[in-house]
Amino acid sequence: MLEAILVMAFGAVVLGAALGYAAVRFRVEGDPLVEKIDAILPQTQCGQCGFPGCKPYAQAIAKGEAEINQCPPGGEEGIHKLADLLGREFKPLSAEHGIEKPKSVAFIDEQTCIGCTLCIQACPVDAISGAAKQMHTIIADECTGCELCLPPCPVDCISMVPIAEDLPHWKWKHPVIMLKEVP
Repeated sequence: MLEAILVMAFGAVVLGAALGYAAVRFRVEGDPLVEKIDAILPQTQCGQCGFPGCKPYAQAIAKGEAEINQCPPGGEEGIHKLADLLGREFKPLSAEHGIEKPKSVAFIDEQTCIGCTLCIQACPVDAISGAAKQMHTIIADECTGCELCLPPCPVDCISMVPIAEDLPHWKWKHPVIMLKEVP
């Protein structure tokens, strides 16, 4: 009995050491620039930039394959931050990718919802809860306001509700005037 426990403990130590070595030896290094760019993007995963999500867009910006002004949800504030980070000149938001809108979350009219689940399938962040042929609801804290749930809804029971600029949702705006350093 004691021998079996010792053999299992020895095996666990050997396997743990092998996994630890493999984690260090085969670690995949991420690009720190991509991580910084991704942190600036709004994480809506909406695809308005022409990429399937914020991370692929960040990778394209880092490689020089995409401009910094393709993200409507990030708006001019996001473009300013990206320009500052990358040392590029500010460009206004590209009209072909959309327009800047106020931050909003989806709202489902529960009386109209038929439970088709098309909105659930379209949501990139799993912010919609419900079952087939049952009423659905939005998990407001998870909703990014991407609007991808609107087109597939056959009964138009989803609307976008602007988020009030209260203390939890308030952000510093990018300064329009740069102050000179005092000598």
